Amino acid sequence: MSVDVRVPEITNQNIDQRDLRNAFGQFATGVTVITTTDQDGRHYGLTANSFSSVSMDPALLLFCPGKNIASLPVLERTGHFTVNILRADQQDLARQFARPAEDKFAGVAYTYGVFGDPVLEGCLATFQCSLYSNHDAGDHRVLIGQVHEFEYHPEREALLFHQGQMRGSVA
Repeated sequence: MSVDVRVPEITNQNIDQRDLRNAFGQFATGVTVITTTDQDGRHYGLTANSFSSVSMDPALLLFCPGKNIASLPVLERTGHFTVNILRADQQDLARQFARPAEDKFAGVAYTYGVFGDPVLEGCLATFQCSLYSNHDAGDHRVLIGQVHEFEYHPEREALLFHQGQMRGSVA
């Protein structure tokens, strides 16, 4: 069944981006590090809080990297990635992968997953994915991954991002 919905065209959209970011920041999210490996064996990683489950059948998740992220073309080319959900005490790891660096993996313990991507040790959960679909979304991309392997540790507390800050829990 199809429903015809008519949405009025809005011609003058004056939204203050800083104010909008503050409003979005009222929603607490988890913090992840997305990792991949290119065809030459070089590792790439970035911190992302725009992560969500999508579907159980097939098993799908998504994250939304900015179009200006240096590793975005690599993520799109490789066709695979790992989502590492961080624990409350892994703020330093989140910061390490959020900043530009020659070797973001320096001093980081990891193993290799089914696609050869780094799977960070000690995370709350990890999801090893192939790229299922890729969509344009304004100044970001929406990358949907199909989960092939996962691991989780429910006894641990999540690192959260709320009101522009990382914290163990929202008080």
